[in-house]
Amino acid sequence: MVDLSLLQSVSYIAGALGVCVAAFYYVMNLRITQRNQDLTLKALEQSAQAQQQTLETRQATLFMQLVDTYIGKGYRATALEMLSDKWSWRDYDDFIDKYGPDTNPEAWNKFQLQLAHWSQQGILIQDGLLTAEKLNSWWGWVPRELWEKFESIIIEYRGRVEPPPKGFLHGNFEDLYYSLKEIKVKSTGGDELLRRRADRRGALGLKPIPPFR
Repeated sequence: MVDLSLLQSVSYIAGALGVCVAAFYYVMNLRITQRNQDLTLKALEQSAQAQQQTLETRQATLFMQLVDTYIGKGYRATALEMLSDKWSWRDYDDFIDKYGPDTNPEAWNKFQLQLAHWSQQGILIQDGLLTAEKLNSWWGWVPRELWEKFESIIIEYRGRVEPPPKGFLHGNFEDLYYSLKEIKVKSTGGDELLRRRADRRGALGLKPIPPFR
């Protein structure tokens, strides 16, 4: 006949072993879960790094394409010409008389192509393919100066020529301008840097160029 105390002892030992086994599996599951989480986080970090590298590569490629367009196809020369005193007018009607599509189609084509160039870059920024900060570091003063010089003409053209609803001509360029303007306002020392550059040009006997007006 089995001793009752022995059965109780065996029962206690079995219960204790069951608790130990459950605790062991619990700890193991925690470690496995933690390991899986670490692997997932590492994979996410690697994926984020790969995406960042891909983005930087795409932006570098885009930069080279923009440089080719801006310099190789003469957009920079046109921009500097339009910012010079060669392009001057009293009001909108005088502008149209001098540079309008009927009186001066060559100048009008330059005007529209230049504005469209910066409108397209505004779209690239809106789509996240380019940042306003990068564009500003490349040649931010050019679109800012262009918009400020021709803004009144663009606004007047919208009101007179565009069919309702009006106000969309080169709207992406306008958005780009305000993005670049905000960066310039937030930056420190920008005006002082331009002044120093202008002083150096003056010391060399060179005339100021448009950014130093």
